[in-house]
Amino acid sequence: MDAQYSSGFSAGDTPQSSPHQLQLAVAEISMALNEALHDNRTNAVLFLRRAENFLRPAVVTTRSVVPGPRLAAWQQRRVLEHIESRLSQPLRNRELAALVDYSEFHFNVAFRNSLGKAPHEFLIRRRIERAQQLMLSTRMPLCDIAAECGLADQAHLTRLFRKVVGETPAAWRKSRFTSAAGTPGGAARRAAALAN
Repeated sequence: MDAQYSSGFSAGDTPQSSPHQLQLAVAEISMALNEALHDNRTNAVLFLRRAENFLRPAVVTTRSVVPGPRLAAWQQRRVLEHIESRLSQPLRNRELAALVDYSEFHFNVAFRNSLGKAPHEFLIRRRIERAQQLMLSTRMPLCDIAAECGLADQAHLTRLFRKVVGETPAAWRKSRFTSAAGTPGGAARRAAALAN
């Protein structure tokens, strides 16, 4: 595509991203392809870099091997399913630890060693990813999205979103709608996607 773009991934890197991160990355890649087809290389590179950012955290966490206790596959699956099913509700570490019969301290260490993040940090990232999905697929106001993602209010969503993503939810959402609307048929495709 553009000689100026370099992904930063080496041939040995194998990103292990969550399905949600992959969905967001694929959306960014398809936007990049659309921009490239319309000979807008600057925007194409921008979308490719955003896609790379969705994949990069997984690469970083898979490179380091951390000694110490880890969650078994069944424990990890049980905890992640519990988190996914209750993203809109308050979740405490002791509740998650009880699922796998660990003390809260032992669970926190095992979770970090297994997933590369502390439970609270992982939960925040999942809530922000869920908010991103809702912003792309619905017309819900940000205050409703915040509640759907288990956050106190729109200000709480904005604060965490800016910390994780680097921009406000309104700016992030607007940039995706503007990019889609700026391409031939983009506004119609976006409207059709929001209608579903």
